[in-house]
Amino acid sequence: MNVVLNGSDPDYVALLPFGFAILPDGGGMGDSGSSGSLLTVAFQILVDSDPTAKLSLGSMATFNNLIACTVERIKAALSCDTA
Repeated sequence: MNVVLNGSDPDYVALLPFGFAILPDGGGMGDSGSSGSLLTVAFQILVDSDPTAKLSLGSMATFNNLIACTVERIKAALSCDTA
């Protein structure tokens, strides 16, 4: 971002979107009375500018940890007692 702030072309800045959605799973209808949620998490991570490059084991471990931590934080935020 410093490059853009200093007047360079913003077309070369990799903005990597992240998002998540929490939707009802459709349960709880009928006699079962149980319901839950479906969590969808999306990441886009630039590991290497070469599109044919292979991911290293270290990159995969970092990515797996990122997903796990993000999901745990979302679960923790949803389970907070607001009453």
